Amino acid sequence: MNRDEHGSQGDLAPVIPLFGGRVERARDEPDTEHARREARFDSVPSKSAGDDLPADDASADRPDDASADRPDDDRTRIDDAEVDSDQQRRSAEDALLRKLRARSLSVSEARHALRAHETEAAVVDDIVDDFCRRRYLDDEELARQLVMSGHERKGQGRVALGRTLAQRGVPRDIADTVLAELPDDDFERALEFARGKARAMARLDPETAKRRLSGQLARRGYSGSLVSKVVGQALREQSGARSFSGVRFE
Repeated sequence: MNRDEHGSQGDLAPVIPLFGGRVERARDEPDTEHARREARFDSVPSKSAGDDLPADDASADRPDDASADRPDDDRTRIDDAEVDSDQQRRSAEDALLRKLRARSLSVSEARHALRAHETEAAVVDDIVDDFCRRRYLDDEELARQLVMSGHERKGQGRVALGRTLAQRGVPRDIADTVLAELPDDDFERALEFARGKARAMARLDPETAKRRLSGQLARRGYSGSLVSKVVGQALREQSGARSFSGVRFE
């Protein structure tokens, strides 16, 4: 077969591969389909590292119904209760300190003040014990202060002083101990008081003067038998003073 009968070699039909084989493209033929695929790939934005992670689910952090009574929640409620108890104690202590700055209190009066502040019984006991330990509360010292004031400044007798201690809530044994320390001079003190009052009653009749003077001494806490002796002596002295003019000689 020569070139003239079958045409030149450049006019031969392309070879079609069997069984779907790949067609070899010419070296200089551009692969337009491959270029289009590359362009499409380049146009797709790249993903960040987190793009493949699932979106945050708000329900993941939400406690389920069964978690409402977890031990942590119980601990929180206990802590809140302890805070409330501490606040109540501090408030009660502050209220009691304000009262103590105004005047001394007995243990009984302090307990009454704390209960009036609506303080729990256990907290009352704890605060009172603490204040006694610090000597903020001291029934014996308070009793001595009251006795000194009544005896020295007001001229009160043992009965009146004992009554004052009882009204202030001082225990009976402490009151008796402090009163026993007083000097046994009730008669002299009562007579001194009665003499001064008798001079002011000089214009009254004897019975009126006796009644008024006896009442004043009784209110100052002197016993009945002592009052009777003191009044009699004071009025006799006053009556004798009126019987003489000028200087009295004994």
